[in-house]
Amino acid sequence: SCFAVPRWLPDGTRNSIEIQRLKDKLGNKSNASSEIELNGALGRLVGEEGRGVQTILTMVNHTRLDCIIGVVGQLRAGYSQAIHHTRHRAAFGKTLVDQPLMRNVLSDLALESEAATTLMMRLAGAYDRGESEFARIATAIGKYWVCKRAPVFAAETLECLGGAGYVEEAPMARLFRESPLNGVWEGSGNVICLDVLRAVTRDPESVEAFLAELELSKGADVHLDRLISDLHVELTDQSDVELRARRIVERAAVALCGSLLVRHAPDYVSDAYISSRFAGDSSRTFGTLVPGTDFDAIIHRSWPQD
Repeated sequence: SCFAVPRWLPDGTRNSIEIQRLKDKLGNKSNASSEIELNGALGRLVGEEGRGVQTILTMVNHTRLDCIIGVVGQLRAGYSQAIHHTRHRAAFGKTLVDQPLMRNVLSDLALESEAATTLMMRLAGAYDRGESEFARIATAIGKYWVCKRAPVFAAETLECLGGAGYVEEAPMARLFRESPLNGVWEGSGNVICLDVLRAVTRDPESVEAFLAELELSKGADVHLDRLISDLHVELTDQSDVELRARRIVERAAVALCGSLLVRHAPDYVSDAYISSRFAGDSSRTFGTLVPGTDFDAIIHRSWPQD
């Protein structure tokens, strides 16, 4: 069962909530976390008795959206540091932003940031419009993928600054320590993936809503169409489903990002994202976009306006 346990009782006395210690965390220092004991504390039942998990899940989906929003902000903050540094730091007679390989890295990071931002905005809109079926599964899928991308993104943006990024005086140190946190909050990777599987079996309407969302981009890209077709099978195939859970959720996430970018971003953005994330030219590291990518347009679209 779920209970709301207040710090103070109606008579003005403190409830029996005993703080054991404040955690010495890796990051997130300004947000204190404690370990507590409830010793005869008074609480109020929230929801139905015996259905605490279901009650909590109603709240958890909103806080999972908060995690996505937080990571989107971190991605943008890290990218802003990288683009600012590379626009002003020169080497071999040119600023870093004008070096071909750095342009590849920055463009790839920009694609990741825009995809996460577009996904976050779509999910927020789903809550505003009461699209509960879509939000039920898409929030978990988005939370898994976007939060998983934060540490590798932070590491790459830190590299763009070189040694200047690896000092406590620079903002990147705090961003780097903060980057794994949202992947832990409100369900770590395996928990999220198993929750997606739970939604598939217990809330089939959520799967239908998710696939219907993907179908809105049908016909725009052959690679995206193929992935969406595969997901129609993968999301309902129960063979070794727990073993495959991370692969299923990852593919669902990049499909949703690709579908959204096809509908809401310029072709040079969606084409580069699809090519680098799940078409034949996909890679596991940033900075591996293929020749022919419109690097100039992607970078110009991404950097903060003066």
